[in-house]
Amino acid sequence: MPFGLTNAPTYFMNLMNKIFMDELDKHVIVFIDDILVYSKTIEEHEEHLRKVPEKLRSHRLKNFIPGAYHHSEGVTVDPEKVEAVMEWPQPTNSASFIGLAGFYRRFIGGFAKIAKPMTALRKKGARFEWTEAREKSFQEPKAKLTSAPVLVPLDIHRDFVIYRDASRQGLGCVLMRDDKVIAYASRQLKDHEQNYPTHDLELAAVVHAPKVWRHYLIGNKCEVYTDHKSLKYIFTRLDLNPRQRGWLELIKDFDMSIQYHPGKANVVADALSEKSIWQGVDPKE
Repeated sequence: MPFGLTNAPTYFMNLMNKIFMDELDKHVIVFIDDILVYSKTIEEHEEHLRKVPEKLRSHRLKNFIPGAYHHSEGVTVDPEKVEAVMEWPQPTNSASFIGLAGFYRRFIGGFAKIAKPMTALRKKGARFEWTEAREKSFQEPKAKLTSAPVLVPLDIHRDFVIYRDASRQGLGCVLMRDDKVIAYASRQLKDHEQNYPTHDLELAAVVHAPKVWRHYLIGNKCEVYTDHKSLKYIFTRLDLNPRQRGWLELIKDFDMSIQYHPGKANVVADALSEKSIWQGVDPKE
């Protein structure tokens, strides 16, 4: 419903009040364009949060948040927005396309790395030249969006798993549960990070995940898989530099363990798509 229309709030409130007639002032309040769900206990709240979307679905209403659909299986991209990306002509500047495609970066593993040839055009003094690398950077998000996974909903009663990777082009990670993707995150390296030794770069990739997903991970168990063996022993090392010690303090806020998982080909190829995404182009969160 377009809320720019004069009568939209009134119509919406009237419809919601009818749908939630039995729940109003018990655990549901409808106000303007909001549905407030409240409860006395966490257990009741979980139950109420489950029932409200079910009630909407029973009346053939979809929970649509601009750009994505939320349903019982998880979150999927809006087909109309995907179509807009697919039909986008070769850009004459990078900002508009990267802005639109970037909205879906949580659906695309290693997005920042893919987008790097395009985002490089936004630097001051950069000349707009359409190269083979930029054509790939333009086409690959389109291909990824057409096969974007359903992002599964969170379940705080299950442990999280994070796979991460680092390269001189960027950092990337994927948050998962039960071998299903919850979200992707990636970012390009800052100029000073280009000079990091390999160990620091790999540790930066580990730290990137709790920075992005703190609201998910805090208070929950999480296993981080890395192909850099020395990171497994980071919590017991004594010869850390100040930067590493700072990162370690951040990690210690979380119930997080680091597991060695040899071979980049094993780091959930379908999730991070390392063989296709991480070769030839770049990331940003």
